[in-house]
Amino acid sequence: MRPDQAEALRTLRKKDMLSTEGSGKQGEKKGSSKRPGVRMISVTSGKGGVGKTNIAANLAYLLSRMNQKIMILDADAGLANIDVILGINSLYNLSHVLNGERTLADTLVEGPGGIKILPSASGIPEMAELSRGQKLTLIDELNNLNDSLDFMFIDTGAGISSNVMYFNMAAREIIVVTSPEPTALTDAYALIKVLYQRHAKKRFRLIVNMVRNPTEAKEVYDRLSNATDQFLNLTIEYLGYVLLDEKVKQAVLQQKAVAEIYPNSSAAQCLVRIAKEICSEEILFSDEDSTIKLFWENIIGQNCG
Repeated sequence: MRPDQAEALRTLRKKDMLSTEGSGKQGEKKGSSKRPGVRMISVTSGKGGVGKTNIAANLAYLLSRMNQKIMILDADAGLANIDVILGINSLYNLSHVLNGERTLADTLVEGPGGIKILPSASGIPEMAELSRGQKLTLIDELNNLNDSLDFMFIDTGAGISSNVMYFNMAAREIIVVTSPEPTALTDAYALIKVLYQRHAKKRFRLIVNMVRNPTEAKEVYDRLSNATDQFLNLTIEYLGYVLLDEKVKQAVLQQKAVAEIYPNSSAAQCLVRIAKEICSEEILFSDEDSTIKLFWENIIGQNCG
């Protein structure tokens, strides 16, 4: 997206936010249009160790600082660590909701900036075995969040396992995170290929993490983009890069978001630019596309109506 387009969209979004929050005749007039749907964004990678979870956590935090209401779903059943990165203790997770042991309100925990976190559940395929009543209960409970959220980030696992596919297929937007390592790049291509060829996903956005400079990041994007253009006839979008920064490691050790405790660090500034780009976009969805209900119907099976 060109800078002039981003600025125009940012202005539009601010006007929309003011009109829905305001009161009086102008607010009533503007309020006649429907509230934009929840943007459900998966943050995924072909390979572990590229900083995917860290990026998801920091983008969520930064968007919350931009007055956006955010929830993170920790969808990595194998190596769930959103709570570890943010220093949050969660007694319960999604499996307790599925088993009827706890309500969603019991399970959600609050992170920095007021973001909501839904901890992971192991055995995602088990969701397909839920009874009709369990499915209805879960979907209705989650759908109650629709009016209280602007974004839902899904931190998926890495690779092309069925677990990863479930959540990327259900998400409305997909952000792929990679690093300059050749294996990370190869695995990112494999992930995009599977989602495109087997599951008809057509829009992918790339963040290149842990780069030494912007030139290296652009070279990584070009290599991946050229491969998808040539072999998949698919164009991927460049969302941005995050510089290799010792402050990120320090923040992880302190179990804090780097954007929270080192806001002036080079990595945090890169993440701010990406968050602003995401927030500035005006994404239009139909009613069906913009609900958490649809997302969860896609995850646990649609025979619940």
